[in-house]
Amino acid sequence: MTTSTSDPRTADLIRQRAVELGFDVCRIADARAEWAASDRLRDFVEHGRHGEMGWIEETEERRRHPTAMWQAARSAIMLGVNYGPDHDPLAALAHKDRAAISVYAQGDDYHELIKGRLKQLAGWLVARFGGELKVFVDTAPLMEKPLAERAGLGWQGKHTNLVSREFGSWLFLGSILTELELPADGSSGGSCGQCRACLDVCPTNAFPAPYQLDARRCISYLTIELKGPIPAQFRPALGNRIYGCDDCLAVCPWNKFAATSREQRLHARDALRQPSLADLAGLDDAAFRALFSKSPVKRIGRDRFLRNVLYAIGNSRDFALAAPARRLLDDPAPIVRGAAVWALSRLLEPAAFAALRDEAAESDPDVLAEWAAS
Repeated sequence: MTTSTSDPRTADLIRQRAVELGFDVCRIADARAEWAASDRLRDFVEHGRHGEMGWIEETEERRRHPTAMWQAARSAIMLGVNYGPDHDPLAALAHKDRAAISVYAQGDDYHELIKGRLKQLAGWLVARFGGELKVFVDTAPLMEKPLAERAGLGWQGKHTNLVSREFGSWLFLGSILTELELPADGSSGGSCGQCRACLDVCPTNAFPAPYQLDARRCISYLTIELKGPIPAQFRPALGNRIYGCDDCLAVCPWNKFAATSREQRLHARDALRQPSLADLAGLDDAAFRALFSKSPVKRIGRDRFLRNVLYAIGNSRDFALAAPARRLLDDPAPIVRGAAVWALSRLLEPAAFAALRDEAAESDPDVLAEWAAS
């Protein structure tokens, strides 16, 4: 049975509890209102810009509106956690013998961290006000960024990510859909104006136009979602980025207004800030799992991870890294061997590389294609 909770003090109580649980911002949107987000999603899918992320196309109908996924939804409680770094993420790109891992993945998996807080808030909400609800952290066909914009957490910038007046481009989002009728907050306004810093900094030109993303060209997609070899045309642009890319987020001018005095609730592990490419290239499966325990990086698996590491080694132009790359020519995984071929083609003199090619006993067609192309 739906519970009416239209008193504005109800929203204040929810926000107070959210802050107590570690959220930095909490606002409420009407989950039933019409929006244009479904049209943008349809255009994204029709142009094939989702790449291998087939689940987006498969769940497009449910993604088009919160009530398409859950008809009983009346309100959306939108929550944010600040994960702004204590350093300039772009500085890591200058150290070519070391790996650049996206800020959000340098600590524990934010899905698990936020989910626990959301469940606590949801339990409190039901006990206090009743009503059915559903909890989400980027794991269901719910378009959280448009909902966050409607609730007033910020606005979707030209890089398609949420931009906040208070936290810049550094907000993890979580949401609770509830059948409660809660007083909705309005939009916060805000605009990117004439700024196009995020578009211009993209190494792979992944933005066909402002507010549009072609995931197939995005380094985050290429290093995380793509299962096979990364297309050769994009490999040099990866630099030493081995998991994700922070460029478009890091250059956002709104970051300078982000709250820097706030307690850092999400901590980067020292071992993941700028690990050595040579050390990462030596990881077997057990060592990979140990290093990335509780980390989102673990989900791509050791083989795809080493693929990324080897592309970074090839981009390093550091001859000292040829030895760890050469050892991986005998790796059991074809995707690793193929990436090792590409790395060595950029590190070795042509004669030395040709000698390796002549010695190779390879039968996998993808790896043979790498030898031929290199």
